[in-house]
Amino acid sequence: MKVLTKTYPSYLVHGLMLLMVTFVASSFPVGALITTAMPPEVMMFIRFFMAASLFAPYVFLKHGLHLPSISQSKNYTILSIPLVVFFWCMFEGLRYTSALNTGAIYTVIPAITAVYVFFINREKTSKRRSIGLLIGTLGAVWIVFRGDLADLLTLQFNYGDSLFFLGCLFLAAYNPLIKKFYVGEAMEVMTFWVIAIGSVWLLLLSIPSFKLVTWQEVSIGVYLSVLYLAIFTTVVTFFLLQFGTLSIGATRVAAYSFLTPVLVAILNIFLGAEVFDFKLLPGIFLILLAMNLVQKEG
Repeated sequence: MKVLTKTYPSYLVHGLMLLMVTFVASSFPVGALITTAMPPEVMMFIRFFMAASLFAPYVFLKHGLHLPSISQSKNYTILSIPLVVFFWCMFEGLRYTSALNTGAIYTVIPAITAVYVFFINREKTSKRRSIGLLIGTLGAVWIVFRGDLADLLTLQFNYGDSLFFLGCLFLAAYNPLIKKFYVGEAMEVMTFWVIAIGSVWLLLLSIPSFKLVTWQEVSIGVYLSVLYLAIFTTVVTFFLLQFGTLSIGATRVAAYSFLTPVLVAILNIFLGAEVFDFKLLPGIFLILLAMNLVQKEG
């Protein structure tokens, strides 16, 4: 198992992780707007294909047109599976459940990642970080439910929730697998081939559904939204995710997921969809406390 040979300033790495989680947070409202426009596997194929096509010229011009080795191809194929499963589950699940429910479920990813890190990377999570993961999960859930215990207790697990939770189980494995399979290649090369192979999986899944899409009725806004997802929440996010995992570790990167409901709330306020609710403050405090505990070395 290798790590990045070059050491980057801590403020730069964590700043990039904040940028990454901001893009992730933006994918929820964008995804909710277009989830019914076409079958999820078709939409995800277009997203991944766009991302791979836009990224290919940069990768090939910089590194040359080289196919990965058999060993690398196997690794990239394995890495692509959690992403394909998660995004399919996300868009399919949003057809049957609410953003409130998915927001609550998404907060379990850091804790699940810590479990995977133990089994995949053979790294133990310290007691302090374990406490931080628990506090962060509580803070994120507080924000999702606005501190309303009644809403939390009445939360019912439906078909969409089950799908999304399955997707989260797969996504949580992505960070530890990056650290396991990285062998020193350029990060953009790994990112490109994971996305490209992911698009092949999605193409195979999409073939039966292509005939269900009335292409002339799909609005330009849907394509622009998918293009945004392709560039910012696929290429850029995956690159930053891999960079961060190799720089500071899978658990510390996954902990940034706690900020997702905070950033979703901020985005909604910025877009005028809601106003600031002071009930969010205890949850924000818990998340900041958790981030401090998890991000510390040791």
